[in-house]
Amino acid sequence: MSQDHIGLFDTPPTQRQIRASLATAAVLVGAMLTVLVLPNDRLREIESIVPTIDAIMILSDLITATLLYVQASVFRSRGLTVLASGFVFIALILLTHMLSFPGAFAPNGVLGGGINTTGWTYITRRAALPAAVIGYVLVRRADLRVATLAQRPDPGIVFGLAVAIALAGAATVLVTLGHDLLPSMFNDRVNAVRNTVVIVNMLLIPLVGTAMVLLFRQRRSVLDMWLLVALTAWMVQLPVNMRDIGRFTVGFYAQFALMPFSNLVLMLALIAESSRLYARLALTTAARKRERDSLLMSMDAMAATFAHEIGQPFTAVTTNAKAGLNWLTRPAPNVDKAIEALRASLDAGKLTVSVIKSLRAMVATEPGTITEFCSNDLVRQTGQLLHRELQAAKVSLELELDPTIPLVQADRVQVQLVLVNLLMNAIDALAESKARTRRVTVRSSPLEGHAVLLEISDTGRGIATEDIDRIFEAFVTTKVTGTGLGLAISRVLTEEQGGRLWASHGENGGASFHLQLPCGAAVPSPTRAGASTGMAKAR
Repeated sequence: MSQDHIGLFDTPPTQRQIRASLATAAVLVGAMLTVLVLPNDRLREIESIVPTIDAIMILSDLITATLLYVQASVFRSRGLTVLASGFVFIALILLTHMLSFPGAFAPNGVLGGGINTTGWTYITRRAALPAAVIGYVLVRRADLRVATLAQRPDPGIVFGLAVAIALAGAATVLVTLGHDLLPSMFNDRVNAVRNTVVIVNMLLIPLVGTAMVLLFRQRRSVLDMWLLVALTAWMVQLPVNMRDIGRFTVGFYAQFALMPFSNLVLMLALIAESSRLYARLALTTAARKRERDSLLMSMDAMAATFAHEIGQPFTAVTTNAKAGLNWLTRPAPNVDKAIEALRASLDAGKLTVSVIKSLRAMVATEPGTITEFCSNDLVRQTGQLLHRELQAAKVSLELELDPTIPLVQADRVQVQLVLVNLLMNAIDALAESKARTRRVTVRSSPLEGHAVLLEISDTGRGIATEDIDRIFEAFVTTKVTGTGLGLAISRVLTEEQGGRLWASHGENGGASFHLQLPCGAAVPSPTRAGASTGMAKAR
């Protein structure tokens, strides 16, 4: 499961979810038809039903807004911020509706409005959700045009919340202090002005219809699907409201029964989907941990094998070299014996190289694994693989990756082994360092279009000048617990793929390792549209 595609706003619905949403919509339409055929008689007044239903919906809308704000902050989605802010506005307008309803807390409400205040508050709420959905769809399209999470602009959650509160306050002032500026909707506390109610609902139908059409055209996610269901509930209430003659009728009570249903369906769907995605993420994380541990164990096993198989011939190299040196440094040098020892050392060196190549062939994957891949993506994946080691050593990893680099043509697995070795060396060097800033930086850049250069730099104590070239020799190490094999193996693996590996002093202290890899193309591949298009930093 890709990090860029695990949010509620881009997870496609399953067939089971689609069937459930269609069944819910069918129930809503059936309920509307049932209410329309029933006589719209006036029933007993139950004034407590309004604050009860409003309180349920306020809580539901605030929970829905919270879920959407969390998604917006994680995936930096301004579209989700617009939608979440719409639900905050609806919740606040419902609070105005509850406090202004005549007879709920006071004969004429507690906000000091007039006889039409509650009616216009209700209409404002009706228009808020489709308007928020339209804004969500339009802004989301702009979000999707941005390639990566790192590049998406700040979702502006605080600003969106402030706008929602301000708009709700302005709407409350309008329906209370500006009561006389609005058309009359009620003749008295109970009886409605039929013409005004019909006209207002007729204007709401195209607004809700537009929001439904926009959602239906994209219908890419679970969220879009359940928003369609909620708007269906919005739409089926409009004909019921148009035939209503006032409050406390069959239609009035039917609407208040449908209102929480539509809100709760969306809220429960979001909670269920969030839980499902969390479970999937937990399983994926566990699988990646197993894969990571398996890879590191394989590297340990390979290093142990190399140490065992190379140890004997390389011991002969050093032994014969020392013998030749002894023959030459005696008071009476024996040149013939020294030449013989040095030749034996060269033979042992050739044997060492042969053993390395045979071991390389033994552990290599089957032929034909040379592929084209994006080295930036491999660097990110390797950084995630070593996340635990970086945290344990309190080392920050910074990625400065050039998006214009061409694709690398090499064995992806072997290149990753080299990267793991270089990063682990940097982590170990920083763990032994007393530097206040512990940072590893990985940079990528193109080399005249025919190669890619990866530079791994750290802020550790660095490498002595006399050791810059020697550290790639087998059994030469600057670490207390090092085997001296990692860099030698890494250079062999790199050179066998047509690349180069060398070291240098860092610009601000520390050490820098340069990994040059061959390219298969001189132009960026479109498959990297999701790659970073700027300087990305990961910690």
